[in-house]
Amino acid sequence: MRLIRGLSHLGPFKNGCVLTIGNFDGLHLGHRAVIKKLAERGAALGLPVVTMTFEPQPLEYFLGDNSPSRLMRLREKVIEFAKLPVDNLLVVKFNRDFANYDAEQFIGEVLINKLNIKHLVVGDDFHFGKARRGNFAMLKEHGLRHGFSVEDTGTYLLDGLRISSTEIRDALAVGDLAKAEAMLGHPYSVCGRVGHGDKRGRTIGYPTANIRLFRKNTPVNGVFAVTMTGLDGNEYQGIANVGTRPTFVGGSKAILETHLFDFNKDIYGHYVEVHFIQKIRDEVRFDSLEDLTAQIKNDVLEAKRIFAAKGGGV
Repeated sequence: MRLIRGLSHLGPFKNGCVLTIGNFDGLHLGHRAVIKKLAERGAALGLPVVTMTFEPQPLEYFLGDNSPSRLMRLREKVIEFAKLPVDNLLVVKFNRDFANYDAEQFIGEVLINKLNIKHLVVGDDFHFGKARRGNFAMLKEHGLRHGFSVEDTGTYLLDGLRISSTEIRDALAVGDLAKAEAMLGHPYSVCGRVGHGDKRGRTIGYPTANIRLFRKNTPVNGVFAVTMTGLDGNEYQGIANVGTRPTFVGGSKAILETHLFDFNKDIYGHYVEVHFIQKIRDEVRFDSLEDLTAQIKNDVLEAKRIFAAKGGGV
């Protein structure tokens, strides 16, 4: 897969391409169904498959810290896209200039002149361009005029429920990891590089691998039973806290702290993936370090009970 960072790096597709556009936050089962359909269309036409996404996501640009929590950072998204039948991932910088693109300008300059699209797949509720003037009907009209077809993504249902990034965020917010996993097709996870923290955990017998989340908001908060991969081919069990560490002066930015069971290796600098298996409790403030330590001990026991019940006991 070729990663294209920005419209200025987009070379012309001489024979055309097939395209889909969206945030693709989480790359859930609905997204994957769309991409599979697009890849089949590309194969039938003998054309490359192109996916267009945005960084930051449009609502992050418009709403800032009030934007919805993000399921995936860009790097995580690129890694997952590389596993799918996508030939080119176009990441468009969503800034003032792009936000001010008129709908007809976007169709003419980007879709026709730069991408030379022959087939486009978008949702029938897709809006684009300044003041969101562009819509599915406009794309169909221009497609008839300029020789490209437009197809609706359709609706992907799970037990009668439409799968969407919003539904996944809502499930994660209330700790329903099983529902989120069903819509994602895998346990919700976070990737990142292990960095140095304040090392308080090791002083109480629970050292942690710390990962900065680099998100304006995080879809999960609290203490979880987790597994970690990305170290040496093995999967390690543990507990993780996502939050601002209210017992200490943790600041306003959430951090992911993971304690692995029976593990004592230097993993600073490793790029790892933490998989959320089940929520144990919300993050709370403790009056003393002793109270916190006692609660962590109980959290570890609960996490081990969860893994044992799932058939993967330590």
